[in-house]
Amino acid sequence: MSKPKLLYNRDEMLKINIDTLKNRCDVSVLDIAKIAQQQQSKYYPGIDINLCVESVEKILTFRDVFHHIQFAAEVDRLAEEKMFKGPIQDILFYDLGLFGIDETIGLDVARNYGAIGQTNFGDIDVNKHGIVKRLNDAGKTEGVVHTMMDDIVGAIAAAASTRVAQVMNEDIALENPSYQKISLFDLKKRKR
Repeated sequence: MSKPKLLYNRDEMLKINIDTLKNRCDVSVLDIAKIAQQQQSKYYPGIDINLCVESVEKILTFRDVFHHIQFAAEVDRLAEEKMFKGPIQDILFYDLGLFGIDETIGLDVARNYGAIGQTNFGDIDVNKHGIVKRLNDAGKTEGVVHTMMDDIVGAIAAAASTRVAQVMNEDIALENPSYQKISLFDLKKRKR
């Protein structure tokens, strides 16, 4: 018997991811978008929340992010139900600070937007912005595990924040089409 093909299109992944975030930890696209907006508002005051929502939704269509969300949600659920054996059960259940695999997976999601995405994730992970703080705090109450999902949510916000910055920079670059753009290769030719 051959294995079934388990492929989902972008729309399906978006819907499943939104449902998983809502059902597993009561997180909405808007909750995540607010973190991206907060992070970018210091560079772009008055940034439109709709751009942030669009960015979160875009990231939720990525296949790797789909896999990360589904994996993290199940790990947290299994730990919450005390289904793991040995030390890993306690490590996940109590969100041991020295564990680090949750942050590694978060960094992998943020890496979709390069070094800046990872830097943004570091800020969110350390400072616990918005919904990430609620997830982290809830994960410290008896019987609730958000060990993986708080980092996944933070990483999605970081990637969205970086995408917002990229879109804003592209818009700024397009504002003045008569601005003379010179490449490094052109500068080198001028020096000869």
